[in-house]
Amino acid sequence: MTTVTEATDTAPVRPPRPRGGFSRSVRDSLVVAKRNLIRMLRIPEVVIFGLIQPIMFVVLFTYVFGGSINIPGAPVGDAQAYREFLMAGIFAQTVTFATAGAGAGIADDMHKGLIDRFRSLPMSRGAVLTGRTFADLVQTALTLVVLAVVALLIGWRTHESLAEVLAGFALLLLLGYAFSWIGALIGLTVRTPEAATSGGLIWLFPLTFISNAFVPVNGMPAFLQHVAEWNPFSATVAAARELFGNTGAGVPKSVTGAWPMEHPVVASVIWSLVIIAVFRTLAVRKYRSAAA
Repeated sequence: MTTVTEATDTAPVRPPRPRGGFSRSVRDSLVVAKRNLIRMLRIPEVVIFGLIQPIMFVVLFTYVFGGSINIPGAPVGDAQAYREFLMAGIFAQTVTFATAGAGAGIADDMHKGLIDRFRSLPMSRGAVLTGRTFADLVQTALTLVVLAVVALLIGWRTHESLAEVLAGFALLLLLGYAFSWIGALIGLTVRTPEAATSGGLIWLFPLTFISNAFVPVNGMPAFLQHVAEWNPFSATVAAARELFGNTGAGVPKSVTGAWPMEHPVVASVIWSLVIIAVFRTLAVRKYRSAAA
């Protein structure tokens, strides 16, 4: 009789390698996205607080500053003109501020060791981050729907076809998705969720306020006008205004002749795709080498 000798396993255990190609990566990403969406539903206060802030911005800017900011080509103190000028900026600010939440969520998963557990599974290396950013995109879309309803209630109106209005919201969501990859990289880089929240907001304030979102660029100092009009955030705001029909009578597209302001829709798409390509690559590379 032949005796079978069992070899002692002394070699280090390696995590299983992921199998499959693009379709496997998509399936893995959807599984992670579902996990994050279920988590959001179980913590509804996160969604509720995420809605309160943009609604407060709408009300404050509309009723506190609306009568004191003049829009070129509109009568002095025309609150309706400012309301239509403002809303594209508020929408864009809302989708970009979701970046801080994305970074904090990933940093929290890192802190709890969940990312290490995912890395030990036979799944696509980019699926964890892709699923997380997709789930954040769904939450951002729901926030935009509620915010649009509030805007309509306070008097905001669009003046273009439904297809163009939907295209405007699609550009806003594309920008939000692009910025969520910046948040993912920040979340993988810092050590705590608190640091991710602070790091996700500190650069967003100058980005959003040195732009055409809340005030016309022509009132800024000359050097800030150039910065504002080449700001990717400004390109998406200008594109949304154009697609919503909220450009206003007599408002020039660009003060400095900047190309993104003359072609905002194309510039918005280019900016967002470049940000996704660059920061997704960096985030996935960081994920592969990150340790909890």
